[in-house]
Amino acid sequence: MQPPKGYFVVFCTPAGTRNLYPMKEWCRQFPDEAPPLNPNTTNSQALRRGFARMGWTVEETETQVLMLAPGTPKNVVEAIENEDLALEDQDTQDSDRETVFELEWQLRDFIAHNIETLRVDGKALRLYVDDIGRDGVEYPTGVGPIDILALDSDDSFVVFELKRGRVADKAIGQISRYMGWIKKNLAKGKMVKGVIVAKSISSNLRHAIVAVPNVSLFEYEVAFSLNQIQEADESL
Repeated sequence: MQPPKGYFVVFCTPAGTRNLYPMKEWCRQFPDEAPPLNPNTTNSQALRRGFARMGWTVEETETQVLMLAPGTPKNVVEAIENEDLALEDQDTQDSDRETVFELEWQLRDFIAHNIETLRVDGKALRLYVDDIGRDGVEYPTGVGPIDILALDSDDSFVVFELKRGRVADKAIGQISRYMGWIKKNLAKGKMVKGVIVAKSISSNLRHAIVAVPNVSLFEYEVAFSLNQIQEADESL
């Protein structure tokens, strides 16, 4: 399993240096400035909500949840985020790979099974199926497999790039590569669109997308609830 995210309080010095402090430790050292909650008995999520109620900004990177003191420049988060995402270039340990793949596989299959309920640019979708009957799930190309390849109601191609967590602007390069291959090898003059789906879209990607035509960004949410079922009435 992936390790849990770390929770940190972020401060910026007048010289521009950023300092990260473990959230609970900071709350213990500065109780007058922290949320009115006992850090020894309160979980991290509750403390996070306490900071938000005090007007602090809460941001998440791939590995950290950051509490930003009021007035902290936004580019501090982007710098921390870029440092986090740079770690993705390192090899993932074998023990982690199966879990990560499984989670992305579940996201891929959920979207593929529900593709006809989705809309991109207001148009209904369906899975692409090629001449030999191969569908658009993990569709093979000369530049790597596409997570999901679909067609919309205008028969435009729609390339899905899926990320289970937070995604940075380098995803633009990935999806552009797939879109280019489809345009060159399958589209035959039809439009090719791209869709990036992630749990959280980074601010860098939100800016990068402005310069890239025909690519849309989506964030997914997962909800889970338990409904108690009453025992059978023996008198019935």
